[in-house]
Amino acid sequence: MPSPPIVYAVLVAAGRGERFGGDKLWLDLDGAPLWRHAYRAFRDNARIAGVGIVVAPERVGRFRSEAPDADFVVPGGETRQESARRGVTACPDEAEIVLIHDAARPFVTPALIERVIAGVVERGAAAPGLPITDTVKRLGEEGIETLDRTRLRTVQTPQGALRGLLVRAFGAADRSFTDELSMLEAFGANPVLVEGDPDNLKITHPGDADLARALLSPRTNRPMETRTGLGYDVHAFSADPDRPLWLGGVLFEGHAGLEGHSDADVLLHAIADAILGAAGKDDIGVHFPNSDPKWAGCASKTFLEVSKDLVEEEGWRMVNIDATVIAETPRLGSKRDDMRLTIAQTLGLPSDRVNVKATTNERLGTIGRGEGIAAFAVATLVRGPS
Repeated sequence: MPSPPIVYAVLVAAGRGERFGGDKLWLDLDGAPLWRHAYRAFRDNARIAGVGIVVAPERVGRFRSEAPDADFVVPGGETRQESARRGVTACPDEAEIVLIHDAARPFVTPALIERVIAGVVERGAAAPGLPITDTVKRLGEEGIETLDRTRLRTVQTPQGALRGLLVRAFGAADRSFTDELSMLEAFGANPVLVEGDPDNLKITHPGDADLARALLSPRTNRPMETRTGLGYDVHAFSADPDRPLWLGGVLFEGHAGLEGHSDADVLLHAIADAILGAAGKDDIGVHFPNSDPKWAGCASKTFLEVSKDLVEEEGWRMVNIDATVIAETPRLGSKRDDMRLTIAQTLGLPSDRVNVKATTNERLGTIGRGEGIAAFAVATLVRGPS
């Protein structure tokens, strides 16, 4: 009885996440980054002899540190096809079959992997496919044509083939293909489509992350988690007559500005601290130290944007912000709505989930004497199934 083929897996993680709107590979799913779910699915599979990762060049060091048991971590190319080629090339000569999988598909199962391997053994190349349930129409110059959906399939990864076949097909490719199967077909191979898995979701758009968490919840029995963070900041007015006053990302023209390393937007600082605190991510002094010259004069909206990215990488979603400005002057007046809108847009929240209030300190203490401005903020975050 012949011995089973030696199978290596290549995880393609070199994308930029442009459609997702950020680095989705480090998005938290049940306490682990998105890519690690697929990585462990192959690493823990007894049929897989080795696993390598293809990543953006600037992330090679980080992935080598995070996945020290990977057989290789190599920089990707400008296209997915070039990244996949580099991964296949990095596989050792002993590899007889190579499976290429999108790192953004976290739910690949042992059964699906086994079906693809069996398809490669049978036909030299294989990939999982799913039937199309919607009616599909093709637009033409003379009108529309309804296609026979019983003959159509959507194709997933992992896509696998004999390593020698893949190497020759990559070498012969004279154009860019959307997946390995298309390239192999153009090369003259006759791949087989095996049964796909509806849960083998690819995280492409922001809403896909919520769907992934919903799929993950029954597997982990992880409940919805809610956290609240409190932020506080205070800044004195500056003696510099030319220093502008920024509050809530809005310029208050003609008013004395606040002293600080950045633009000293006390309200945004308090909100950023609340967001970071809710997720247990230290405070703005740790993430944006005033000893670092790159933050000198920085617009505090940047602090909000970075704080938002930091908590979303760990799976947190913002629910609402409630903030209070404490000052004798200026009066917020009509600018309060502008502040709410600016904060909401920066955080990607509906404006009715951001509240900005104002009060005085009844002429008590330094704030009451008009020496500066303080702000409190509360941020509510959730993590888990929608």
